[in-house]
Amino acid sequence: MSDDFAWPEPRRRLQPEQQDRVTSELRKKYDAGASIRALSEESGRSYGYVHRRLRESGVTFRSRGGNRWGSSRRPLSPRAPR
Repeated sequence: MSDDFAWPEPRRRLQPEQQDRVTSELRKKYDAGASIRALSEESGRSYGYVHRRLRESGVTFRSRGGNRWGSSRRPLSPRAPR
């Protein structure tokens, strides 16, 4: 992973060569474990842009993580037979 990659200026249309470099960098970082949201913040691009570039690159998306119901909900426990 190259930490010295210079992200293009946000809110500017990218040339095809720039798009290819950005897509390559996004994919490398996503494959290394970065989340789409983290990549969005780091690159200055929208979540949708990052997701679209990853999808077009053929990446296999990870499943969604985290607790989707909030921390106040108790985990499900198996029911005792009746």
